Amino acid sequence: MTLALPRRASAEFAGTALLVAAVVGSGIAAARLSPGDVGLQLLENAIATALALGALILTFGPVSGAHFNPIVSAVDWWLGRRAGTGLTGRDLPAYVAAQVGGAIIGAVLADLMFDLPAVTWSRTGRVGGNLWLAEVVATAGLVVLVFALARSGRTSAAPAAVGAYIGAAYWFTSSTSFANPAVTIGRAFTDTFAGIAPASVPGFIAAQLVGGVVAIAAIAAWYPHAADTAGAVVVPHLTQETEAR
Repeated sequence: MTLALPRRASAEFAGTALLVAAVVGSGIAAARLSPGDVGLQLLENAIATALALGALILTFGPVSGAHFNPIVSAVDWWLGRRAGTGLTGRDLPAYVAAQVGGAIIGAVLADLMFDLPAVTWSRTGRVGGNLWLAEVVATAGLVVLVFALARSGRTSAAPAAVGAYIGAAYWFTSSTSFANPAVTIGRAFTDTFAGIAPASVPGFIAAQLVGGVVAIAAIAAWYPHAADTAGAVVVPHLTQETEAR
């Protein structure tokens, strides 16, 4: 029996909020500390995001699994629905709502920490087939990674592996690897280095959904029994029984 849903959802909310705060906040700091050098700004932003993501998985993983991503949660539900593993149909909407709400709050928090208006819609347009393709690749790779780690019993490596993948994908994808609908929505609320114009959000989310479908097909081919370990994504979380020990 897993921990109560409100408790897990609150962990997803807080973890996603802090993740977006790290993405946006480090982007603001990078732009201020390294003006005129976009490459250095991106490097600083990528390093901070990768390190923060690993730390947040370690912090919140034992409570909720540390999904922080509606695509990861949706694939976890899809793969585990017949085997009785992973998220339930009741869990999924709560996780997604918590992730999206947390992402928005995280962007607001970052703006306030850097003495900016709480909400300023981003004016950074991110539109184009190359960017959407990059989001398909980034999202599919991320999802395959977390399910491969769970299926092969290497979830202890997830904080480092997932952080490393996202940090690398900042550079090998033209979109800088949003790979997360909740984070994409949150980043529309800040007109800073990491922002994305609201008009660009639907295209990114559509591409991320396609990436999720690609990942499901890949997992089915390479890890046909991944459903057996869906409950260990991204990392195993405590049950009421194990917590009591």
